[in-house]
Amino acid sequence: MTENYLTALQKCKLFNNIETSELKGLLSCLKPVLKCYSKNSIVVHNGDNLDSLGIILEGEASVFKESISGNRLLMKNISEGEVFGEVAAFAGKKEWPALVQAITPLTACFIPKDRLTAQCANACIWHNLLINNMLELVSQRALMLSKKLEYISIKTMRSKLCTYIYEQLRKSKTLTVILPLNRLQLADFLNVSRPSMSRELARMRDEGIIDYHLSTVKILDIERLKSYCE
Repeated sequence: MTENYLTALQKCKLFNNIETSELKGLLSCLKPVLKCYSKNSIVVHNGDNLDSLGIILEGEASVFKESISGNRLLMKNISEGEVFGEVAAFAGKKEWPALVQAITPLTACFIPKDRLTAQCANACIWHNLLINNMLELVSQRALMLSKKLEYISIKTMRSKLCTYIYEQLRKSKTLTVILPLNRLQLADFLNVSRPSMSRELARMRDEGIIDYHLSTVKILDIERLKSYCE
């Protein structure tokens, strides 16, 4: 791997607390496979054979859950250093449970899952640390999926929006927040239609609860915003 890709891997939680010099040796054991994709191309299809997990080395991608009828629900966007497929890989799944699509030109590497769990020939401490990192990563992902289900269970459009905006406010600790998702991505994340969501945002602006421009939202009445949160 080039030095640029090593920099991306160092951002990956899978390799937390592993020095660059040790990472190079570990990669020779893991034998990652590099693949490049054009913008909007499919990285993995739902139902593809699952024998590895992926790491984004350059670019961005979206992870979608597909229904039997073909409708897509945005689960998350991922960028440099982020992992995908780790939960399914270590849950004994044989097929990819989601569709991953490149948002930009994309470079990713795929690490065979048996290479992650098997001890390397030297039984090095770095491989043991890698396994501990994987356990933590899978646990964090499970919590994130639980949060996704919480949003899906919220009944009204306004409650979904207010809950999401308020959570971003708590993270940024400022009344002006930049949403990490664009309008279409947010509608997919909340499992609502984009036109209906846009109309609800406009009503909230007209009522003096928020103001917004593109992905920037200014909270004008925090108490009213909180009153709609679930």
